[in-house]
Amino acid sequence: MPWKNLSGIFLHFSRIIAGIVFIYSGFVKGIDPLGSAYKFTDYFVAFNMESLEQYSLILSVLLSAAEMLIGILLLAGIKMVMATWGVFLFMGFFTILTLIIALTDPVADCGCFGDAIILTNWETFWKNVVLMGLVVNLFINRKKFKNFFRLRYYESGTVAIFFITILAIFSYSYRNLPVIDFRPFSIGSNIIEKMSVPPDAPADEYEITLYYTKDGETRAFSVDSIPDSSWEWVRTESILISPGYEPPITNFRIESITEGIDHTYDILEEGGYTFVMVAYDLDRSSRNNITRINQLAEWSSQRDIGFICLTSSPVPQIDEYIENTGATYDFYHTDEITLKTIIRSNPGLLLLKQGTIIGKWHNRNIPHADEVGDNLLSWSFESQQTSKNRLITIGYILSLLFAVTLLNVAGIYLRGVPGKIDEKKMLN
Repeated sequence: MPWKNLSGIFLHFSRIIAGIVFIYSGFVKGIDPLGSAYKFTDYFVAFNMESLEQYSLILSVLLSAAEMLIGILLLAGIKMVMATWGVFLFMGFFTILTLIIALTDPVADCGCFGDAIILTNWETFWKNVVLMGLVVNLFINRKKFKNFFRLRYYESGTVAIFFITILAIFSYSYRNLPVIDFRPFSIGSNIIEKMSVPPDAPADEYEITLYYTKDGETRAFSVDSIPDSSWEWVRTESILISPGYEPPITNFRIESITEGIDHTYDILEEGGYTFVMVAYDLDRSSRNNITRINQLAEWSSQRDIGFICLTSSPVPQIDEYIENTGATYDFYHTDEITLKTIIRSNPGLLLLKQGTIIGKWHNRNIPHADEVGDNLLSWSFESQQTSKNRLITIGYILSLLFAVTLLNVAGIYLRGVPGKIDEKKMLN
């Protein structure tokens, strides 16, 4: 029957779309576990649940991993009953949550796609409504999918391998830096350019209403129909009807720690190289590689290469840090949220040249002074290429595992067609 074929096609369409969305959503959040943890913290603060902040990181990792695993299972057609239950519970909970967030607007961005795709709260809710329609279809028909593997332990083993691989990728990103950086402070970005507004960029458009009174009557006028001088102005209301261009970086400012003097462009426009240590909280920053940091600062000083630290910590904490670590470089103040956005490490290290980020290192990977050659640009490119090679290796491993699964599925499918929808159940 035609309707049976259409139902089957739509069911597989629902499975594939939901799988792709869940894989992408879980991956972009999981490779930036600290960023996801910061978003959880925002939610906990907004809903007066500060006691749960300590669980932000573990929740961000586990939920992202579960989300990505569910997506893989849906796309590969493995453990479909478990996968459909998982996607149904996920979407049911978060559709309700995003409706509450859209109505109350406690945070500006839900973070459902990390920093890769920024959606408004209402856009997120309607995205979930559409996806929920596909998910309900999957859930209702969850028992109509046959097992791809004839022996259950094949499926269970495949699920375990995928889950371990996902956690390994997320763990690598946490212990180093996100394997893909979607933020405006990624390597190759010029901070000055991303702070600037192009001359031809659209400006904010407002609907302006002016209220005037005369003889006890108050009336509203547009800017094109202002009354004569016999009317007395009361107030002006402005409503934003079309937001203009907003640069990717809006709150980056480097200030002296005592006078608050702005040194942003002095440092960004510096002609040579500048190492920038980023530590949003000096008291909570790791001291494991402090010796290596100090040696690199000394090496830089001997070669007239800048070395500074950006922090949001108050002056007493800075003084205590200098006394305890022997730091000899200059400290500047920058907004804490901006510092957390710049690099997911406390401390972390940047290498700038005229405002362009040409290198980023996690605290665990601070370079040794004797590793750095006189050609900083070449050395930085080689160092970053090593990280790219690791990312490619991880991608190959995940792709290989997925390919092996699909080959197994194809082989069993050809022998017994166990992966398709049970046609008898579709007729019932």
